[in-house]
Amino acid sequence: MAYRRFLVSGAAVTIFLIGSAAGQEEGAARPTAAPKGPAPRLADGKPDFSGVWGVDRNFIYDIADALTPGENLPLQPWASKLTKERMSKDDPEANCLPTGVPRLAPYPWRIVQAPGITFFLFEGNIHSYRQIFMDGRNHSKDLNPTWYGESIGKWEGNTLVIDTIGFNDRFWFDFAGHPHTERLHTIERYRRPDLGHLEWDTTIDDPGAYTKSFTLHGHAILQPKGDLMEYICQENNRDVQHILGKDPRNRESKQ
Repeated sequence: MAYRRFLVSGAAVTIFLIGSAAGQEEGAARPTAAPKGPAPRLADGKPDFSGVWGVDRNFIYDIADALTPGENLPLQPWASKLTKERMSKDDPEANCLPTGVPRLAPYPWRIVQAPGITFFLFEGNIHSYRQIFMDGRNHSKDLNPTWYGESIGKWEGNTLVIDTIGFNDRFWFDFAGHPHTERLHTIERYRRPDLGHLEWDTTIDDPGAYTKSFTLHGHAILQPKGDLMEYICQENNRDVQHILGKDPRNRESKQ
């Protein structure tokens, strides 16, 4: 896995996925076995989500795969047309820009919890992070649109609920190219049913691009090594010219 240290661009993510990483995610290598045991707790009794987690491929290639079986993304006509027109070489993530929400880069990520705040740290893309404010504040009145928005978290029993607004419209939801607008509002619900598993539901509400709200379902396995590797991209992708067409794993590429 030291190979990852030498990837210099977001485009290399795509190339790498088509090669060894994609093979691992699609079953060419034995998947990581989830450690067994009860979910840990923080000193205050709340669930401890800390650790390095694997990724859910449905939040990388095509978020439609994260829907409940039988459901389809409720795209507005203009959003459907744009998704089909977008090419992988134009993907902001392939050009070393943040993935936004709910998208995940195809590399591990870490959850860190501290009093009043929780962090999601990402190994891939630009080694970026999300901060979730847990201090009881409300959303800001006049937000400057950003890649990860403003995330406010709270506990509902053993579930961590994250309410996020204030997104820009620059990131794609996935490799397929599903768009959104600055009206995007996400609500994520994270659970840790046992030591080795993380589960979450992400409800997407964006009346600018979708006809109704919809919910995505994700899961991740705790990784045996608790380290993130260094990954540098920084808008210096020199290989986008070699990314042609659309990724064959998303639905729009088959239409």
